[in-house]
Order: sequence, then structure tokens, then C-alpha cells
Amino acid sequence: MRLNRILLSTAFVVVALVVQVSVFARLHLPGAVPDLLLLVVVGLALVHGHTAGALIGFGAGLLADIAPPADHATGRYALVLCVIGYLVGLARPDNGQLRSATVPMVAVVGAAIASTLLYAGVGALVGDTAARHVGLSGLVFTAALYDLLLAPFTVPLIMAAARRTTGDPLTGDGATAGGEGAYRRTTAGSFRTGRMNRKGRLGGRKGRIGVQSTSLLARPGRKQRIKGVKRL
Repeated sequence: MRLNRILLSTAFVVVALVVQVSVFARLHLPGAVPDLLLLVVVGLALVHGHTAGALIGFGAGLLADIAPPADHATGRYALVLCVIGYLVGLARPDNGQLRSATVPMVAVVGAAIASTLLYAGVGALVGDTAARHVGLSGLVFTAALYDLLLAPFTVPLIMAAARRTTGDPLTGDGATAGGEGAYRRTTAGSFRTGRMNRKGRLGGRKGRIGVQSTSLLARPGRKQRIKGVKRL
């Protein structure tokens, strides 16, 4: 990852974590809590791809694991966001541009559901049964609902800012390929022109040779005429 991408991603993660802990965690909403950190990972993964999405997700989850008031094992949320960032990054198109807002919204809903289920599954493996007492179905529904309501105000802004640190793949690759193609076309054109010039020069030389040969053939005739005149 480039330095500007790292700095921007770090800034998004830190701001999202501060807002998550200081604002959203104190709203006391029924069910789950709006996960702004998850939305940041989804937005950056859709722009930078699955590798960067996994790295950003792991770093963001690790900060959430150690940030107070964390009440779960360290590394649990890091694993969840790492997997989510990788899976969401796979939905990134090859040209890096999304033509509609359907893909980000579907990615947000899928990430909210998958992260809740994965977080509860990892908790069950380490002995945390809090999700059973709260109700897993209610957590999944409210998490998807809250994140979907918050996504239109956050994900487009995150993706727009992330694209500024990433050159347009079509423009970048096209310019490079076009430059090479232009160089090749120019080289081939000059080579062909050189061959044509050489052929033209050869033709000119042949023409000169033909003129010289005709003049050489004409000289004996002139000499014979001159001799004939003298004889007369």
C-alpha cells in the first residue's frame, strides 16, 4: 500500500473508532450498535481490493479490541474485520469503478450479517455466550438495519476520498499502454518509411543506372554515324 493510502485509511479508522466508542456506544439502541468501523472497512475494501481490505480490517479490528471499554478477547474483532475486508474486496470490479450504489449497499448488509454471525461464532469457540442471552436473530436484524441506514451518509464519502489516493486504473494503464503502442506504431511507421525510402532510392539508382546504360548504348551509334560521315 502507498503512503497516502495508509495515512488516509488510518485517519478513517481512528475517527470511526472514536465516534463508535464515544457516540454510538452510548445511544442504548435496542439490539446491536451501528458499526461505523465496519462501514469504513467496507468502503475502503471496495476501492482498494481484497488484500488492502484484509489489512485494513485487521488493523481496525485490533484497535477496537484494545480500545476501552473492550469486554472481549483481543484479536476477536480483528479476525472478524479481516475476513470481512477480504470478502468485500473480492466484490471490487476490475476497473475499480462502481456504476451503481447497489453493490455498496448489498456489501454493507452482507458485511453486517456476516460480521455478527462470525463474531458470535468466534465467541462461542472461546466460551463467550453473551449472544445467546441477547438473541442472535435480533442482533443480526438490528445490525443490518442500523448499518444500512448509516451507509448512505458514510460509505460514498469514504469511497470518494479513497479514490483520490488511487489513480484511475483505466487512465493509468491506458496511458501507459497507449504510450507503448504509440511508440511501437511510430517505430514501425518509421521502419516502413525507411524501407520505402530505401526502395525509392534503389529505384532511383536503378533509373540512373538505366539511363547510364542507355547512354552507353547510344554512344557507339554516335561514333558509327560520325565515322560514316567521315567516310562520305
